[in-house]
Amino acid sequence: MSFLRPAALAAATAAAALVLAGCAGADEAAAPTTDAVTEGGDLVFAIGNDPVSLNPSGTGSGNDTLYVTRQLVDSLLYQDPETGGLEPWLATDWSSNADATVFTFDLRDDVTFSDGTPFTPEDVKGTLDDVIAAGAQSPGAPLLIGYEETVVVDEDTVEVHFATPNAAFPAGAATVSLGIVAESTRATPFEQRADGKAVVGSGPFTLGEYTKDVETVLERRDDYAWGPASLGNDGAAHLDTVTFQVVPEAGVRTGSLTSGQVDVIGGVQPNDVQVIEDGGFPIVSRGNPGATFGVYFNESRPIVADLDVRRAIAAAIDPELVRDTALNDLFAVATSSLAATTPGFADQGDAYAYDPEEAADLLDGAGWTLGDDGIRAKDGQRLSLDLAWITNFGPNQTSLELIQQELKDVGVEVNLVGGAVPEFLKLQEAGDFDLSWQNLSRADGDVLRTTYSIAATNRLHLDDPELESLLQEQAATADPAARNEVLAEAQARIAEQVHQVPVHELTSILGTQETVHGITFGADSRLDSLVGAWKAAG
Repeated sequence: MSFLRPAALAAATAAAALVLAGCAGADEAAAPTTDAVTEGGDLVFAIGNDPVSLNPSGTGSGNDTLYVTRQLVDSLLYQDPETGGLEPWLATDWSSNADATVFTFDLRDDVTFSDGTPFTPEDVKGTLDDVIAAGAQSPGAPLLIGYEETVVVDEDTVEVHFATPNAAFPAGAATVSLGIVAESTRATPFEQRADGKAVVGSGPFTLGEYTKDVETVLERRDDYAWGPASLGNDGAAHLDTVTFQVVPEAGVRTGSLTSGQVDVIGGVQPNDVQVIEDGGFPIVSRGNPGATFGVYFNESRPIVADLDVRRAIAAAIDPELVRDTALNDLFAVATSSLAATTPGFADQGDAYAYDPEEAADLLDGAGWTLGDDGIRAKDGQRLSLDLAWITNFGPNQTSLELIQQELKDVGVEVNLVGGAVPEFLKLQEAGDFDLSWQNLSRADGDVLRTTYSIAATNRLHLDDPELESLLQEQAATADPAARNEVLAEAQARIAEQVHQVPVHELTSILGTQETVHGITFGADSRLDSLVGAWKAAG
């Protein structure tokens, strides 16, 4: 399995404008333009949260952190948002053995870090070893499940060895969390890298200034010359600087855009989209890959361990009504446990149907009878379930209050237990929930293993040997087409056993000025490298 050879890169570059046009959903800002590219200029980008950590392999504040750190580091591979396929970046080629336990990367020999030191195979080994040493402190560690060692083969080749199959690793190698950092960064204790001063990458920008809760200023690296071909610029970035300003309130960010105070805003809320479009400002959007938003079950809890109860809950929920009430048509109704932009997605829509009468019949058959208060009971126990959810996405509450009412209509009481990410994780780790409302963005179907496997976090406590076998089989299947077939079987099994009720996909949304070009989302639906972005003189 290999990528474009260097001889093929010219053709890919010639097609870059078309690739850029497809990186976002309803995307005018990234559309092909006949305007001449303007060199220089300062881009002001409003984000909702302080990055918290500028360490690429550290844990920060989610998308807002990744928007910044993507600009500081490059990855071994680049994942094309249109196809999900992997292309060269710091690696010119790669291959895998048959059982996906050994991956060989041929590396570029003309790359330097921002401190002037050359990029070498030792930096790949050092970065991966560093992530493993960080363990739970790094979101990159789960991408290296089964990691054994990285072997430096020669001056431009490395082999990454796993003790157990990890067919998802190449996609992981395209993420920011596994972005390659210089030796000086690795020599700095992990917990001391958050302010970014020790972060030395090979990306198109370097850190100019970081003021917590105010802004992060990035400066162009003039000698950068190895961007991914699909981004259409293999030289230095067009922009002189990029300033990420922290503007916590979504409405204030929207006002900052429409008043011309900023060039781009992130985290656009669904109810602000119409305001932005009505003002003539382009929207950039892309559905997030990974596990879809929906109702998940803690199957160690007796009530939801019953398949008929899970089927009843699925039949009582109307995903389209939830989407239309809480969101807008930029957000797709989910039809599988995987989002449609995920490599390996297989539509399971026929397995889910809104039918409250069927839900009531299933609960009757399972022995749950309606009480005078409209809530069912069985053997003296009320059909009352605790649903854990995270408060970090505004529409979640609206979605869940509607689902709460839909389930009440068939006799199921749902108690909403909301909180920030740390509180949600504590509930999951303790197993103190019946249902959860969650999603997980990742541009690879292996996100199903992360979510459902008993060999992973196992927070849903499934007892499904057939599904577990499929999840492990896809991880050991190196051929993408064959692996997608296994992933399709896994999605069908999840639907059949109702291990999740898919409701909607997540969509990332940006708003831009008309003068801004080349702002796109990567395959993970986070801000892509800004090496090709530019700003017309206005």
